[in-house]
Amino acid sequence: MKASAKMVRAAWIAASLLLLAGCHVDMWNQPKYKPQDESELFPDRQADRPLVTGTVPRRERPWSDDTTGYVTATGGRQDDAFYTGYQGKNLVTTVPAQAMRRFDNDTKALLRRGQYQYNNFCLPCHGRSGDGRGMITQRGLGQRRMPRNFHSREMRDIEIGHFYDVITNGFGVMFSYASRIDPEDRWAIAAYVRALQLSQNARPEDLPAEERQRLMQPGAAQTGGGGGAAGAANAHGGTTSQ
Repeated sequence: MKASAKMVRAAWIAASLLLLAGCHVDMWNQPKYKPQDESELFPDRQADRPLVTGTVPRRERPWSDDTTGYVTATGGRQDDAFYTGYQGKNLVTTVPAQAMRRFDNDTKALLRRGQYQYNNFCLPCHGRSGDGRGMITQRGLGQRRMPRNFHSREMRDIEIGHFYDVITNGFGVMFSYASRIDPEDRWAIAAYVRALQLSQNARPEDLPAEERQRLMQPGAAQTGGGGGAAGAANAHGGTTSQ
């Protein structure tokens, strides 16, 4: 019996050695250059090569509206507000002009796009009306941390740049959507959030005079009084800048 056990053990050891002999480290020791490596292939001995002319950044568009490029001589962007939601250290209070130009300065087009992208990316958690009770929240996310209710006093008073910043960088359990949503669409969503807030908290005096007159006409309540979210958003402020 002892001899048989020794033979079995020897057989297992031999099989293990054969398996080890078949292992290679080629998958993690690949013949490749890592960032900042030295190279003997190029005259400057640098593995990192200059970008090919016309290379486009993957996450953000490399051009500005004046075609001079979005990086200045000092390394800053020509429109920090458009790309960050900040002007200096302060959150912006209006949609930057560069974002509006992407929509031909058409507030309705901006809000329509914002609604479309909000429904794609934000509705599952924040809900169709922005109350923070989307289906994902109802199915469990709310037990961890409730998404923000856009109709709270804090969210109604906060600068519009906050919404852009959160979409770009994430907040709490929400991850960044910068790789999924272009800058102009982030502003469109932020503007649509303002429209949602107005839909639940608007006052007659927030509307232009002509819209208030239309509301007073018979049947206006049934037809919605005209104007829609775009008119209300403009009356509230914080959606467009010239």
